[in-house]
Amino acid sequence: MYSVNFLAIRSVSGWITTLAVMVLVLFGVSTATYKKGLEELAEQSSVQLDLFVLYLRGVLGKYESLPEMLARDKNLVGFLINPGGRERIEAFNRYLQTVNDISNASDTYLMDKDGLTIAASNWQDERPFVGRNFSYRPYFQQAMKGQLGRYFALGTTSIKRGYYFAYPVRLEHEILGAVVIKIDIDSVEKSWGYHDATFIVTDPEDVIFLTTRPDWRFRTIGEISPRTLALVKKSRRYPDADIQPIAMRRIQDYPFGKVINLDEQGGTTSATVLQQFRVMDEAGWNVHILSDTRPLRKRILATNVLVGSAIMISYLLLTVLAQRRRRLAEIKRFEDRSRQALQEANEHLETRVQERTAELVEANRKLLSEIQERKSTEDVLRRTRSELVHAAKMATLGQLSAGINHELNQPLAAIRSYADNARQFLEKGRKIEAAWNMAQISELTDRMAQIGIQLKEFSRKSSGKPEIVPLHGVIDGALEILASGILKNKIAVHVRIQPENLQVSANQVLLQQVLVNVLNNAMQAVESCHEKEIAIDACVEEDRARIIIHDSGPGIAGDHVKEIFDPFFTTKQPGQGLGLGLTISKRILKEMGGTIVLEPAESGARFVISLLIVDQQNENEQ
Repeated sequence: MYSVNFLAIRSVSGWITTLAVMVLVLFGVSTATYKKGLEELAEQSSVQLDLFVLYLRGVLGKYESLPEMLARDKNLVGFLINPGGRERIEAFNRYLQTVNDISNASDTYLMDKDGLTIAASNWQDERPFVGRNFSYRPYFQQAMKGQLGRYFALGTTSIKRGYYFAYPVRLEHEILGAVVIKIDIDSVEKSWGYHDATFIVTDPEDVIFLTTRPDWRFRTIGEISPRTLALVKKSRRYPDADIQPIAMRRIQDYPFGKVINLDEQGGTTSATVLQQFRVMDEAGWNVHILSDTRPLRKRILATNVLVGSAIMISYLLLTVLAQRRRRLAEIKRFEDRSRQALQEANEHLETRVQERTAELVEANRKLLSEIQERKSTEDVLRRTRSELVHAAKMATLGQLSAGINHELNQPLAAIRSYADNARQFLEKGRKIEAAWNMAQISELTDRMAQIGIQLKEFSRKSSGKPEIVPLHGVIDGALEILASGILKNKIAVHVRIQPENLQVSANQVLLQQVLVNVLNNAMQAVESCHEKEIAIDACVEEDRARIIIHDSGPGIAGDHVKEIFDPFFTTKQPGQGLGLGLTISKRILKEMGGTIVLEPAESGARFVISLLIVDQQNENEQ
């Protein structure tokens, strides 16, 4: 009856007004949630975009100074002045091939002042650059003006994407030609393709040449003018590419970016995204990030459901309160009729209330005392927890500091050795060997920069993204780092890999660090021996590769075998190690799905590393 009376007083206009107010409230909540969500999404995406730009700058900066260093080589000047006969050209091609292999560039080639390529590292490829004229390329034109040329394009010969650095080769003030380094940047897309957001990089004409969405490659953001399209085709930057714009419609601009709709063919909206970008002035690029707003729409829907439910619950509560008010009015009418009868009962009730109040006061006093005790206990617990967290942080900081010191000692020793060699080569006028040593120093400094990242990854139980790693190359790199110590102590190192092209699934930098740690221990073990030998054998057992490192040293005592992988355990003399090498190596291999164990041997120490192998046949089929 009460419900019917309550609804009866509501008119149609009242219901319409209520619904209108509810719609306005939900609209205001949706707007505020949408704006707040966009700001949070923009902040997160901005951090990812800055990291991507920093990564791109690192990729380009690694090779930026290499052309200028090569251009100072007197061999290039002499070759441009007098190329000589076939044997001299072939020898210079081999020289450029060696430089290209060391720098890990895609191609390295030399052009005369007319733009004709007279020597190239790919001289043995099916379509070499030798004999081809690239004078139409902007990087060559910039180099002939005495500047460092930069350019991104599809190779007209290789039909592969690459970024070009070109630097003029001079004889006094005369420019004889240009040396060009081409780097492969396909790895950029592979490294960032696992992110939820879409990354794209455009040239000054807004043509997309790098993107985590392959179907957008060589398309444009917005319409491109016929004049700009003609310039792109004239430079042959993207030969045979069908340059078409991506269908998108701008919805609204914000200080932190703009919201756009991406349309499929036929005009149907496929996605609504937040677009932000950064400008890389040094490369002339615009780096964009497109963040999907679908999670934001779900958040708005959930918020609306929550607010709408709160409104409905509030309405129901008001209805209940109105019913209760009417019931109280009826009770009041009955109170007037039965006041006399209730007076006696009220006096008796007051007595009971006083007794009950006294009991409640006592109970309340006890409750307050218990609450105070609980608060004191919580304060003690909070302080104890804070002290435990601080102690854990200090312990972790000490272990990381010791690990950093241990991991940096080996590259620093190698850098000093390369620096001494470079100084001696310069004194003897052997600039090529000196340049090679300086290049090794540059690589080692890059390696030192990655050590901090590696230690951080250890704490997160992550050792980087696995990749296909040629085992021969990793072993050669580790031996190259330790070359000075091997030569100094006259250690014989024997490497046997069966098959020669054995490949494993691992992180190349971290696997090389493990080999350096184990080999360095072996070198120190045989240092005082009459016969100084280290054997490195690699073979395949079932689906795993076994890397066996066996030295001719005194071996490891039986009572130390169980402790050899424990942190800070070492049998070396003070100052020769911290006892972290094998501990860190074991953790690195565990993160890559591998193991390292100490196997019994008749003489010396025998460490066995096990890793997953890569099926060469399946890889070729793919």
